[in-house]
Amino acid sequence: MSEALPKARLDAVEKRFQMLEAELASGPSAERYGKAAADYAELEPVVAAIRELREAQAERAGVDELLDEAGTDAEMRRMVEAEADALDSRIETLTEDLRIQMLPKDEADARNAILEIRAGTGGDEAALFAGDLFRMYERYAASQGWKVSVDSISEGEAGGFKEIIAEVSGRGVFARMKFESGVHRVQRVPATEAGGRIHTSAATVAVLPEAEDVDIDIADSDIRIDTMRASGAGGQHVNTTDSAVRITHLPTGIVVTQSEKSQHQNRARAMQILRARLYDAKRSAADAERSESRRAQVGSGDRSERIRTYNFPQGRVTDHRINLTLYKLDRVIEGELDELVDALIADHQAALLAEME
Repeated sequence: MSEALPKARLDAVEKRFQMLEAELASGPSAERYGKAAADYAELEPVVAAIRELREAQAERAGVDELLDEAGTDAEMRRMVEAEADALDSRIETLTEDLRIQMLPKDEADARNAILEIRAGTGGDEAALFAGDLFRMYERYAASQGWKVSVDSISEGEAGGFKEIIAEVSGRGVFARMKFESGVHRVQRVPATEAGGRIHTSAATVAVLPEAEDVDIDIADSDIRIDTMRASGAGGQHVNTTDSAVRITHLPTGIVVTQSEKSQHQNRARAMQILRARLYDAKRSAADAERSESRRAQVGSGDRSERIRTYNFPQGRVTDHRINLTLYKLDRVIEGELDELVDALIADHQAALLAEME
């Protein structure tokens, strides 16, 4: 049976909720209202769960009184004990659900994400696989009602992508995409392989939460901005003006390039991607400082970590972090990722709960 949640902790959450309720009713400033309203919306489902749990606990106490009153009436005792068992089960479920709701929140979960996919080892086959991964995420995004906007593409010689960077925007994007960061490996027979030999290649995926201006302060003296002519497929220049923009962050050496037709848009978008990469580095450093066991946790964000294998001959996909194998690769590669994502989130929550105990 689940360990009961401390009453003092539940009381503190309810008190905080009531204070926010009173503050919103008092007509605070626009700036303060936005913060209070966001905090209120976050706590509202938690408080509803607390109240539901307390109602169930009160009912259970009433059942104990009925048991005392039942005395030696065997039929009555049987009925009351059945009700007690049902309430015990409900209380345990409510307690576990509430425990998960009260886990520390990742402030970036509600944000949009920058998705970066790069072909790794494997030559042309790796670029084709990078293309497959991007289409998989595109279809998954569509199923979630998210929007995908491509920022930059470097195409592979035989198809697919050497690199593709896109923004994924919508409700709760980063919360469900963040566990995709790492090395994805594919095992399959290339279409060009006459001998039917299985090749192994890889692509790296990075999912970065979109940063806000308040998250990262970039001094003008810390960046170098170069302009150049944008090039299209095959290297030909797509226009005669210096519209492409390359921004180098001097302290870290991070380089971002954008090469669409508008120099103004390229500069703004390159700064947005640079800000996201710096914010991701800041978050990673803070995570490492908070927890020595970070590498053992799901979603550590280690770009060198092999996280998943897609084996086409066997029709299976294996996530190595949680030892989950699904024999439905055809559906996964078409964007049906919920089963994998839900399992990763559940494992991450279990790790957080273990840390709190």
